Amino acid sequence: MTFDLLTTDPHTKARAGVVHTDHGAIETPIFMPVGTAGTVKAVQQRDLENDIQAQIILGNTYHLYLRPGLDILRQAGGLHQFNGWDRPILTDSGGYQVYSLSNTRKIKEEGVKFRSHVDGSQHLFTPEGVMDIQRTIGADIMMAFDECTPWPCEYAYAARSLDMTHRWLKRCIQRFDSTEGHYGYSQALFPIVQGSTFKDLRIKSAEFVAEQGREGNAIGGLSVGEPAELMYEMTELVCDILPPDKPRYLMGVGTPANILENIALGVDMFDCVMPTRNARNGLVYTTQGIMNLAARKWAEDFEPIDAALGGYVSTFYSRAYVRHLFHSKEMLGPQIASIHNLTFYLWLVKQAREQILAGTFREWKDVMVKKLMTRL
Repeated sequence: MTFDLLTTDPHTKARAGVVHTDHGAIETPIFMPVGTAGTVKAVQQRDLENDIQAQIILGNTYHLYLRPGLDILRQAGGLHQFNGWDRPILTDSGGYQVYSLSNTRKIKEEGVKFRSHVDGSQHLFTPEGVMDIQRTIGADIMMAFDECTPWPCEYAYAARSLDMTHRWLKRCIQRFDSTEGHYGYSQALFPIVQGSTFKDLRIKSAEFVAEQGREGNAIGGLSVGEPAELMYEMTELVCDILPPDKPRYLMGVGTPANILENIALGVDMFDCVMPTRNARNGLVYTTQGIMNLAARKWAEDFEPIDAALGGYVSTFYSRAYVRHLFHSKEMLGPQIASIHNLTFYLWLVKQAREQILAGTFREWKDVMVKKLMTRL
């Protein structure tokens, strides 16, 4: 994997670049739809390619390990062959799931013992094992195994966790560098910067991660409940340390406004379940602001969801019709809203990229952030 940095906005730290993988190029800044269990919920691959125009999607190591399991994935020829997605895939290592399974897991130096949420069976994730699992899944970009600390947490806990995450990273790198992919194409490994919201820990982690010299780097442990301003402060601190010639991935972020503000701080890659999770409850993001299409106010509004956005579902279906689908509990409602929201997110980062290349990002961003936070 390689990264070409094309330009940096003259008035912010926003960047436009291209990530090159064996499954195709990714123009940054980019948003990556989350396909936790090998599928972006309620969205077909055809829609991801044609309407949403996704350039890369995510899979999750924890969920894919449990279902369908490594044997099935290996027999299929990896996740690309299994789900029919021929563009790049990134896999989360399972560290966040370890964080969210706090009642059913034990963290030790060896790794993490946990109980499956599916059947209660016991499993062990180690840094080496997670590398092997991601090799079998066949992701273009693999994530290092880390511990995602909760917020708030005590300094002593965050410091101990960070040191262990760094030791785990060295084990991940050793295993990754001593193994080969299974399916004839190259894979990259991204380390993850942790340290909660403590400046000195974030600096320590960013410097350690930068020293590893991997093809790209990630920022984890944010968007876990901390105020947005703290997230921005930590992100800027880390981006100023991470090497400029490598892509920077902020994990699990976020709202449209969050994405634009973090692009301005130097982040290149994003993912979040928000556009699809909120879509399933009727909340959609548009070029003019936020709409709850399940609300009564749209029952007699026969305008398209968002004529300015373009794309099939956003211009073909009316607000009244989608409201009717939600009110009637028809599956098509969440499907339409999911495709629309992802189309919007990919449109947003594409617009940001064009503004960066034109040198007009800051003025555009300031206007868009206010607009995108408006409730319609």
